[in-house]
Amino acid sequence: MRHPVRSIAFSTAVLPAAFLVAMPMFGQAPASVTKTTPAAKVTEHKPWTAPKTADGQPDLQGIWSTVSNVPLEAPAQGRGGRGGAARAPARAAQPEGQLAVHYDNSQFGLDRSHVKVAEDDRKSLVYDPEDGRIPQASALAQKRAADRAAFTREHQWDGPETRPLGERCILWPNEGPPMLSPGYNSNLQIVQGVGYVAIMQEMIHDTRIIPLDNRPHIPGDVHQWMGDARGHWEGNTLVVDTTNFTDKTAFQRSGAKLHVIERFTRTSPDTLEYQFTVEDPETWDRPWSAKVIWEKTDGPIYEYACQEGNYGMHNNLSSARAEERKAAEKAAAK
Repeated sequence: MRHPVRSIAFSTAVLPAAFLVAMPMFGQAPASVTKTTPAAKVTEHKPWTAPKTADGQPDLQGIWSTVSNVPLEAPAQGRGGRGGAARAPARAAQPEGQLAVHYDNSQFGLDRSHVKVAEDDRKSLVYDPEDGRIPQASALAQKRAADRAAFTREHQWDGPETRPLGERCILWPNEGPPMLSPGYNSNLQIVQGVGYVAIMQEMIHDTRIIPLDNRPHIPGDVHQWMGDARGHWEGNTLVVDTTNFTDKTAFQRSGAKLHVIERFTRTSPDTLEYQFTVEDPETWDRPWSAKVIWEKTDGPIYEYACQEGNYGMHNNLSSARAEERKAAEKAAAK
């Protein structure tokens, strides 16, 4: 009975060694055939190249999820952080009396199971310094934060001007730059045109318009909520340089001298690498950098309904006025 070569080749993988030694009696391939059998082919994978826009620039367009499962900073080592020195918290303590409201995002279909998150196993988004920690805030920056907190405790209910920017629907920290996930509605859309790149955030819905024509920054005495951005291409990477911030945005305790450099690189059809470096000589003694992997997601970007003079603002301030009248009446009755 003739055995197909395919059957013999398959069965030898499980035959005992003694039987394999005796196998030549069943026939062996001629030496000439053995010597000329070609080596297995190695498949070469070419590096992925980002598509181009109509004007020949790398195409970063699409809707991207900025959610990450990686914390901004690595856990502090020991009780006092580096060198045992006490480390100031990244944010000032919540002022007394400020309302704390918790929303169950799952009821709106906004929990993590409904959000695209890029695979990332790093210990922190911060990669420089190497310990993954934001540099210690300077004494000036800590005093600036303490002064803000003290003012807020005393004047937080005075009027709209003393309420947080997010509550006033003016600016949310996620809009940046740098741009980090707000926790939900963590999507943004990039659109490119000749000479410009636009980035629209789903949360609060502002749009950054970034010119690419090498124009200079605006005068140094002019300050804007999201700074003054200027972009250019370095190979396949969009580099955006932003200055002229206000001292009210206070990214990680920063001031008006904040300077941000962002780098956008498309790394696959569904991922974009977003890096940023921040510096502020009045806040940190050195620049620091972080990286986030964005995942492409389906659209559209939904409307975010937030405006100044909203009902929440009116109700909060009305309640504060009522408490003041109540306290005055109580004092007058004594």
